[in-house]
Amino acid sequence: MDIKNQTETFHKAQQSFLQALSLQPQENILSVLESLPIGCVLLDANFHFKYWNPMAEQIFGYRFDEVVGKHFSELVVLNGTDAPFHQIIQEAGEKVIQTHEFDCMAKDGMSRTCRWNFTLLNAETPSLLAIVQDISGEKYTEESIRRQVERIQALRMIDTAITGSMDFQVTLNIILQQAMTQLKMDAAVVRVYDPSMKVLKFAVGRGLHTEALQLTSLRIGEGYAGMAALQKRVVRVPDLQQDQPNFSPPPTFVKEGFKSYYCVPLIAKGEIKGVMESFHRTIFKPDTEWLDFFETLGGQAAIAIDNSMLFNDLQRSNLELMLAYDTTLEGWSKALDMRDRDTEGHTRRVTEMTERLSIAFDIKDSERVHIRRGAILHDIGKMGIPDSILLKESDLSAEEWEIMCRHPALAMDMLSSISYL
Repeated sequence: MDIKNQTETFHKAQQSFLQALSLQPQENILSVLESLPIGCVLLDANFHFKYWNPMAEQIFGYRFDEVVGKHFSELVVLNGTDAPFHQIIQEAGEKVIQTHEFDCMAKDGMSRTCRWNFTLLNAETPSLLAIVQDISGEKYTEESIRRQVERIQALRMIDTAITGSMDFQVTLNIILQQAMTQLKMDAAVVRVYDPSMKVLKFAVGRGLHTEALQLTSLRIGEGYAGMAALQKRVVRVPDLQQDQPNFSPPPTFVKEGFKSYYCVPLIAKGEIKGVMESFHRTIFKPDTEWLDFFETLGGQAAIAIDNSMLFNDLQRSNLELMLAYDTTLEGWSKALDMRDRDTEGHTRRVTEMTERLSIAFDIKDSERVHIRRGAILHDIGKMGIPDSILLKESDLSAEEWEIMCRHPALAMDMLSSISYL
């Protein structure tokens, strides 16, 4: 029966319940309650069971003769306090129906969340009539929806971090924070694969009591994390004392008091980028939903690491390209100085003076780099001036001066095809 039908049946039965209260004598009440499709219970003033209908037996698994005379607290978990009993009797005298939700223990050992509706039958010799509804499925659905919403919000936060920052340390810390919150981990670590050294290096961690794991690097195939990276699969060790896959846990696990361990490889574009480790200080056996979300977070971490590496590679390539361009430009300038010994060092001095002037004028760094290149190349057009004019020791004629004055136009012709400049 789905939750909607359960609720409708409950309300109909509740009306029959209220009608039963007007019947006399009490035996008539019990005969009505026997036929109701919801659990019905009669309690004395001390909260001992006096009556238990067949539907209550179906909910909890106990026969009537197994509960009669027992105290309400033997079935219902009240967080170690009897305070609600007095409150229930007091408030039931003031209201027709008083509702409470309690965690109850069924005969099969399973906990059930039940909604109890209490009504005071006799104020002089207090006794309580209660109808009970198993709402575990309803609570599970609510909890499942809430959990899924929280996890979607966590993934959205992680996506924002990935797109907003190229520093994988920042993003990985956010991922671990969400992992520990959503998956109830005691500790978590991300190791990043260093292809040059072929080792998994500690990147970020949370919940650790010692620095042992931070100081440990693992080769591919070494330890639990190395095995996850090598085989590109999740490693599960629910009980580190019993479920050791062919080798003993390292001393670091013992120092931290870990009892259960899980590790997911971080894979992006088919390549291993690292591993994410989940540590638990009590025996922990996750369900499929937990493992699926753990792998999802691992995928997010892999993307963050891959994006950061691509960005760093791009920055490094751009820097190398800029240095190559600048070195080339300076080489051209030196070639001109070598050709015209009389002006040797002139370009360097002009460049230095121009840089000082640009700083004095508060010109932006992004603009100054272009000014510097322009200063280096300000005479580069002289490379197109004939030696007979450029290196002439005597005064230049009017025609020669006209040719000499063309060097900026020659520079334009030389450089205009270079889009980078």
